[in-house]
Amino acid sequence: MDLVVENVTCLRGGVPVLEGVSFTLSAGDVLVLRGPNGSGKTTLLRTVAGLQPAAAGTLGGAEDNIAYGAHADGLKATLSVRDNLIFWAGIYGTGTIDEALDVFELRPLAERAAQNLSAGQKRRLGLARLLVTGRPIWVLDEPTVSLDARSVAIFAGAVRRHCEQGGAALIATHIDLGIEGARVLDVTGLRARSHMAADGFHEAFS
Repeated sequence: MDLVVENVTCLRGGVPVLEGVSFTLSAGDVLVLRGPNGSGKTTLLRTVAGLQPAAAGTLGGAEDNIAYGAHADGLKATLSVRDNLIFWAGIYGTGTIDEALDVFELRPLAERAAQNLSAGQKRRLGLARLLVTGRPIWVLDEPTVSLDARSVAIFAGAVRRHCEQGGAALIATHIDLGIEGARVLDVTGLRARSHMAADGFHEAFS
């Protein structure tokens, strides 16, 4: 199940943003991506998830193993919390939604339409979808947006449990999730030369 990224170059708008990206993600691993806004974290996650091709390098182990979570929660507004999870469980063929309801404390909201949830509740529901995918590698872009401190702790607990059960997680986040043993990859030092030159141009004329 290892996800192996070797010497990958990532593009944004056809322009190299990151280059020479290499890491391996094995069962039980949590790798946290760091770097300022615009440094290429989202581009790297989208490349790893197969949503856009790498310009160079190789990616191995991603095939049908990745559940990708981006900024959008991906909810069907008129469906209830329960029916949203049932829908996604049907897509992935995984069956039960009980774990997702319980881990993210959504059972009291199970019959409420997604459009009537608060921003934080919507985020928890969006993250709960990870548990019904049955996929071992979670690739997540700023998953704690809109979450209060308690909900961040719930999410971090879900990641720990997932990894204890043999899963792995690649997470772009600016906050400390308090996950023991998590590794950190700062992408700042991996910015492509052309991207750094563009930064310098913009700074000179700002």
